[in-house]
Amino acid sequence: METPIWDFARQYAGSGKLRLHMPGHKGSKVLGVEDLDLTEIEGADVLYQAQGIIGRSEENAAALFGTAKTVYSTEGSSLGIRAMLYLAMLYGRQMGKKPRILAGRNAHKTFMTAAALLDLEVLWLYPKEGEGILSCRITEEGLEQTLAQMEEKPVAVYLTNPDYLGNLVDIRGLSRVCHRHGVLLLVDNAHGAYLRFLPQSCHPMDLGADLCCDSAHKTLPVLTGGAYVHISKAAPSCFCQQIERAMALFASTSPSYLILQSLDKVNAYLAEGYPQRLAAFAESLAAMKQRLKDRGIPPVGEEPLKLTLAPKHLGYTGTELAQLLWKQDMVCEFSDPDYVVMMLTPELGQESLVRIEQALSAIEKREPILQQAPPLPPPVRKRSIREALLSPARELPLRQCLGRILADASVSCPPAIPIVVCGEEITLDSIACFEYYGITHCRVMER
Repeated sequence: METPIWDFARQYAGSGKLRLHMPGHKGSKVLGVEDLDLTEIEGADVLYQAQGIIGRSEENAAALFGTAKTVYSTEGSSLGIRAMLYLAMLYGRQMGKKPRILAGRNAHKTFMTAAALLDLEVLWLYPKEGEGILSCRITEEGLEQTLAQMEEKPVAVYLTNPDYLGNLVDIRGLSRVCHRHGVLLLVDNAHGAYLRFLPQSCHPMDLGADLCCDSAHKTLPVLTGGAYVHISKAAPSCFCQQIERAMALFASTSPSYLILQSLDKVNAYLAEGYPQRLAAFAESLAAMKQRLKDRGIPPVGEEPLKLTLAPKHLGYTGTELAQLLWKQDMVCEFSDPDYVVMMLTPELGQESLVRIEQALSAIEKREPILQQAPPLPPPVRKRSIREALLSPARELPLRQCLGRILADASVSCPPAIPIVVCGEEITLDSIACFEYYGITHCRVMER
């Protein structure tokens, strides 16, 4: 498969042309990659007005993912989330609907900020009891019941799949429910770009979603920030016409050409044997997970390339287990009191699985930790997300926030999933949840 952006950058780097344009390094080598770091000069095309090499590369990506259109982001899935919600809002207005979104509560905080910027009304789908803040496994039956009871349907349902722990929901079944009610399905597939290339694809574009975003950099060999927005062949045709406008509304006018080259080059990588490499690695990882389960260390979730453990029954918090692995030169993606998350890809090689399995099998078991996470606090909405996020606010110690209205999500990235959403009241239940996850201060609205 051709790699037009990659090829152009190398041709330009070797051309000897005097760079009387940005960037300021002029191709001089300090980091070692400056000669390939370009801007939108003649021949380099223009991201979000792509008619040349970027457009051809995006067409290659669309063919690989089986979409009506795929566009690149050099600003991660965060940009994609904003663009998807903007498209949904435009479509809703065209259909005479209020800008209302029904969303899984485990949405990334970018969803909240985008809702504020676009003045969307958000209605929440809640996790089952005991799921915690990171998961929200919506069922086909549950979504059908919710939508059937709504006199005025939302423009779209917005789901996170896979979730941060590696749980998967039935996108095919959920898409059927959405379309039966005349509702779009949007999926934050940030952790699942590779799902398209499994022996049996479980990528949202193949399961009925209208729009989804993938953080290519999370699971594919792409530089940090590289991402896609995909439009389904069954989605409203206006989305293909408006997607670049939607991206440009929120995006920088100085996209990284290093990231664009990475996205371009991975097209060839995916087309040249990647499904076979992925299948072999996923099979080995599945076998390792089964062996761990047989040893009393059962993994959490169904996602093929994620290894998530809940080690309290072994006598360790997720954070303690991550620290043990750190001491053996293994750096985990995420840990909290309940879980440790490891993101694996074929690029690690089969030998990495041996190291992980040996390290986990050698852990000395201790007395189980019985403390459980407090339940997700029931929401007490006092203001809209937009009003809260765009209001004057101050940061206060947690205990001084009782009864105040949250102005901004008090959560780091990862996992970037708010415990309390902007505009909701901070209650005693909220404080207990914040304390459990180590949050000591909150940003609240001025009275």
